[in-house]
Amino acid sequence: MYSALKYTVKIFTMRSCSARDFRMVSSLIMDTEPDKERDHKKLGKELDLFAFSDAVGKGLPLFTPKGSVVRRELERFIVDEELRRGYQHVYTPAIAKLDLYIKSGHYPYYKDSQYAPIEIDDEKFLLRPMTCPHHFELYLRKPVSYRELPIRYAELAHLYRYEQSGELAGLERVRTFCLADAHIICASEEQAVDEIGKALDLIEYVTSIFGLTLDTDYRYRLSLGDRAAGEKYYKNDEAWEKGEELLRKLMQHRGSKFEETKGEAAFYGPKIDIQMKNVNGKENTAFTVQYDFCMPERFDLSYIGEDGEKHRAFVVHRSSIGAIERIMAFLIEKYAGAFPLWLAPVQVSVLPVSEKHVAYAQEVVDALKAENIRADIYDANESLGKKIRNAKMEKIPYLLVVGDKEVEAKTISVESRDKGKMDIDSLSGFIMEIKKEIETRMSVTPRA
Repeated sequence: MYSALKYTVKIFTMRSCSARDFRMVSSLIMDTEPDKERDHKKLGKELDLFAFSDAVGKGLPLFTPKGSVVRRELERFIVDEELRRGYQHVYTPAIAKLDLYIKSGHYPYYKDSQYAPIEIDDEKFLLRPMTCPHHFELYLRKPVSYRELPIRYAELAHLYRYEQSGELAGLERVRTFCLADAHIICASEEQAVDEIGKALDLIEYVTSIFGLTLDTDYRYRLSLGDRAAGEKYYKNDEAWEKGEELLRKLMQHRGSKFEETKGEAAFYGPKIDIQMKNVNGKENTAFTVQYDFCMPERFDLSYIGEDGEKHRAFVVHRSSIGAIERIMAFLIEKYAGAFPLWLAPVQVSVLPVSEKHVAYAQEVVDALKAENIRADIYDANESLGKKIRNAKMEKIPYLLVVGDKEVEAKTISVESRDKGKMDIDSLSGFIMEIKKEIETRMSVTPRA
């Protein structure tokens, strides 16, 4: 794709470019004709990954056993990676007193996109639309020394937002979602900027695992405030100017291309958004890293410095993998439903040629499951050709066919969805091969 766009390279010789130039080139790089066959809503139904029910409510997805596998693998992946990078994972409630969100500012600023308060025992509660104030209350439970900072609280948080009916779109925009959220409390601006850089490193690592490429599958946007829209943003012009310049210089120092867009910041500070487009060309924010100069004041977030005195803390908000629902939608479309092995709901399907081969096929399935490989047996009373066609329609990465020859020799016949027929007949050898593929989270490499 880039070979057809060589004449645009000069635009990017500087570390940042104008919004107009960036949008022009991004549209050439990222815009594609709508591909209905890759639409996650269509594939989600065909592959039996998720469903919606009028009895449950609009925008409230139900994940099937297969869809739950994909979701669970994404959650395990990001939690393990965040723990490895020094995050402390926590659990906080999905409901809290309304006063908490009034204090944070989320309720007055985002009131129209939240569920109505619930009144119980003469107190008002709110289904949480975000975790920030919960994590701040955790931080405030005891005095904190500068030696402990930065503190990185992370959570797979279930959030609730009342999106308008016309805005709902499959898993991309829903009314309840699980956000891989985190809040990093820092001792200085320098430490906060360093943590923002590390958050971007994590995001770029995550996207590389998914096989997503910067400036092709996603792009950076520096989302700024709008001083003229006083009702939309926390009023502190000096802090806005300083925060925006900190993020701008960080992106320039990283050598990242980015667009600057006014009026897209959070109410409490500027942010770096990771923008992705779906197969229909609609762009959404997938992940985000935010600089916050408002909440430390509202919650009196402080620490004890080296001088023994109380000092104001600095806060970074970030999402490493975004909402699980939204990234699932993007990945379903990216892979056209043919997930890489580590994400595939069923990793191996064993196909007995006839009923007399079912017992051995079950032995093979049991051996695979003993190695934590997701395997099933396709023992329907159908021809082998139909079994293979059905398994391929389900986009299963590996098919193992067992017939007379395999039963007699205790071997297998292997066909890979992405590599074609494989020259391997040992079950133990096959297990060793695909466990390595699972552990390394190799991306899909379709056959020619």
